[in-house]
This record gives sequence, C-alpha cells and structure tokens, in this order.
Amino acid sequence: MNTTIIYLKKIILSMRTKSRLFAPIGIGIAFSISSCKKLVDVPAPTNSIAENNVYSSDATAISVLTALYSSMNEKTITNPIQGNGSIALHTGMSSDELTLYSGVTDQVYLAYYQNALQVNIPPGSGYNHWAPLYHYVFKSNAAIKGLSASKSLTSAVKQQLLGEAKFMRAFFYYYLVNLYGDVPLAVTTDPQNNSMLARLPKEQVYLQIIADLKDAQELLSADYLNQTLLSSTTERVRPIRWAAAALLARVYLFTEDYAKAETQASTVINNTALYTLPALNDVFLKNSQEAIWQLQPTDIDFNTVEAQTLIIPPTGPSLGTVDNPVYLSNNLLSSFESGDQRAVHGNWVDTTIFNITPTTYDTVAYAYKYKINTSPGITSAADMTEYFMMLRLGEQFLIRAEARTQQNNIVGAQSDLNAIRVRAGLPNTAANDKTSLLAAILHERQVELFSEWGHRWLDLKRTRNVDKVMNVVTPQKASGAPWKSHQQLYPIPLSDLQSSPNLAQNTGY
Repeated sequence: MNTTIIYLKKIILSMRTKSRLFAPIGIGIAFSISSCKKLVDVPAPTNSIAENNVYSSDATAISVLTALYSSMNEKTITNPIQGNGSIALHTGMSSDELTLYSGVTDQVYLAYYQNALQVNIPPGSGYNHWAPLYHYVFKSNAAIKGLSASKSLTSAVKQQLLGEAKFMRAFFYYYLVNLYGDVPLAVTTDPQNNSMLARLPKEQVYLQIIADLKDAQELLSADYLNQTLLSSTTERVRPIRWAAAALLARVYLFTEDYAKAETQASTVINNTALYTLPALNDVFLKNSQEAIWQLQPTDIDFNTVEAQTLIIPPTGPSLGTVDNPVYLSNNLLSSFESGDQRAVHGNWVDTTIFNITPTTYDTVAYAYKYKINTSPGITSAADMTEYFMMLRLGEQFLIRAEARTQQNNIVGAQSDLNAIRVRAGLPNTAANDKTSLLAAILHERQVELFSEWGHRWLDLKRTRNVDKVMNVVTPQKASGAPWKSHQQLYPIPLSDLQSSPNLAQNTGY
C-alpha cells in the first residue's frame, strides 16, 4: 500500500476523533481509503502527518478534498452516494420507480420498499443516510476551517478548495433537508456545540445552502482543473463554478424562487462551449459534454459502483455476495411513451431473462444508463469509459422549463421541454398551458432522470403529489399496507435521538 494512502488514513483517523456531530454520527461512515488497488492517488506528502499541517502545502490540502471524492466511490453499504446503500437506490424503492426482488429478505431493503422504516436503526447498518451525510458535513466544515486559517497555500489553490468545500457542504445539506425535513445546522467542528443543536426549519437550512453556493460561485474556477488545481483539464471530476450554478438552480426550484432558478439554469445552458446534449448513449460516458460534474471511479476492474448494482446479470436479481436487488418497476416502464428511445433495450433500459427453475423463466428490465459493470484489465483512468454522474445538463433544461412555466413563459418552457423530448426521439410536447405543462414536465423528469439521485421521490414530495401516487403504490408493494403521509420523511435514528437532548423525531415515528 503506498505512502499516500497510509498518510490519508492517519489524517482521517485524527479527524475522526473530532467528528461526532451527534454521538453516533462519527461512526456512520468513514473515508474508506483502504484499498491498495486505487486508480486515483494524491501526491505523497513531504512533511509531517500531523493534522495541523494538512493545510500547510498545496498537495496535502488538495488531498483532503480528493479523499472526500474518493470516499464517495466506495462500494460499501454505508455509502449514500452510489451502490447498495445509496440515496438513489433507497428512494427509488420508496417511490414508484424500482421493484425489490421477491427473493430479498433483507430488512433494510424491505423497509425502504414497503415504506415501513423504523427508528431503531443500528449504527453503520446502511439503513439510514443521516449519519453518513452528517459525517460528510463535518469533513466539509473541517476543510472550510482549515483552509480559511491557512496562510501558506497558493492563493488560487486555496480559493478553489474553499469553494469546493462550501459547495460540498451545500450538496450534503440539500439531501439532508429533503430526506429528513427540518435538520440541525452544524457549520463548525465543535462536537460539544453540535451535539446540542436542535432542528432548524428547512427554510433556514436552505438559506445556508444558498449562501454556501453563492460563495462557491465566486470562489470556484470557471474551467475544469487538473490535480494541481493550477492548470485546466478535460476531466470533469471536481466541482467548478457551473456546478454551483446547477445546484443553485435546483435549490431555487425547490424553494419556489422561479426567476432565480431560471437565471442560474440559463448560465449553465448558455455555456455551449462546455455543455451540450449528446446522443443518449453518450450521456454517461466519462467527460461527457452533458456532464457538469462527475466522480472518477477509483478501483480497478470496474467503472462505476452504480453499474455493478443496477445491471441484472444472467443469473437474475439477487442478494448475497453480488447484490442486484432491484429492477425497474412496471409503474416506470408504463410511463414511457411509444417511440421513446430511452426505453429501447440497449439504450437506457435493458432486460435480463433468467431461470426461475430449470424449465421456467422470468424477465426483468433494469436501468442501463451505465453499461460497464466489469472491466478486467483496467490499470488507469485512461482505460475507463464511464464516470459516475453527479450533475448534468438535461436536468437544467427541465429546471428551466418548470421555472418558466411557473412564470407563464409558455413558449420558453415548451422549447426547453422539447430539447429533452427530441433527443429521446419524441415529438414536441402537446402541452400548451401552465397546468398541462407542469404535468408534462413532471412526467418528463420521471422518464429522463430515473435511477438518478432520488429525483422521482423528491419530485413527488415537492410537487405535493406524493400522497396521490403512494396511496396507490404502497399497498401494491406491502401486501395491502396503507400509505401514511408522514412516511415521505425518513425517521431520525433512535441512537442519535438518545444522544442529542435537543433533537426531536419526525412526526409519525
């Protein structure tokens, strides 16, 4: 194992002792820089490994944020970013998007799928996203603190890293507030203070998210940067100014500030030198022209963890040494219009026919946006063909379409919606007024953004359609069990409630 990884592990162990936002949160997830088979390594340090020296040189300061991105690629049940413990997988099961294989008996999967989450969640079980996301918040807070205090970094490097840290804190809080509602707002690394925080109304948390993203816009580079942060690159694997604008557009949409959502989305869409809408099967390739921000996979022998999770092998869905527990629901598959090329097998959907018994077969359809689930022979990033998508241009067109509709710009909204439809091989939308356009955009988001980042689950909630849809879907998934409206928010783990005297549970749990 090389010295860089050993060095990073010592930094993380030192920081981990201070990372208890609420008592159990520190154990929720760690930066798992444990594999010796890594494609992405940061420069080896040349001085002390003491934590107070992390921000004394460009290379070691850069390594902190690089370690954060690397940890977001880990194939672990406690990783909320991708794979079997991801936000996308769990919210896809909670909504009408994914079907859980009937042979799965795992209580975590069943609870998400049947909308039957409980508060007694074992720490580190992969059952919840609270602890992992707050762990990432702490890492972002620590980076902001260390970078702000540093006097020895190259000015451009310090500025970029500070922008990245603020962007990441906003990113993680966006998911906390949308999964759990009102949440504690921790912006320091003081464990005693953080353990006493009460939940703040989500409106106040959104104000912090917006402030961080505005700061990030000012700090981040307009160009993609290489590992030194001093030269440009074609790799789109670090957040830059346009990523902050893209996330800010989404946040403004969710907070119903439609004029600002349109403005921010337009800054990205109008940057045609960097961003265009490529053909369907080019969208999720590494450094795609649609990619605003991607994660570069770090392990040898496969591209993305997401492909390993979502592609159903010839043996069919399973849970065990290889976990492929879900496939696309009939609710989603029936939502595709006739002629929609996204649903054509081999594009964004594919199928597996597998034996149930030696003489009987079943067929399931699965998300096929990422197509490479095993790649023997990969020895460098140059050998990879797919990176994990964090933010992309297609969403920005749909954000702007909705924002324009809400402002009664019908023609502009139709143009944006049609940009996505035409790429999918569909005719221009027939929707021609505010009500029909909002419904058409919600539908287009369902078939464009499926299996990505929990968009469907969050869209149902913010558009106030969750009760209508889930009143039908939940009984189908849970043998007649009724949907209860409070289930749209996930419960806070009991262990966190017990250790934080000012923390209250979500209603209904």
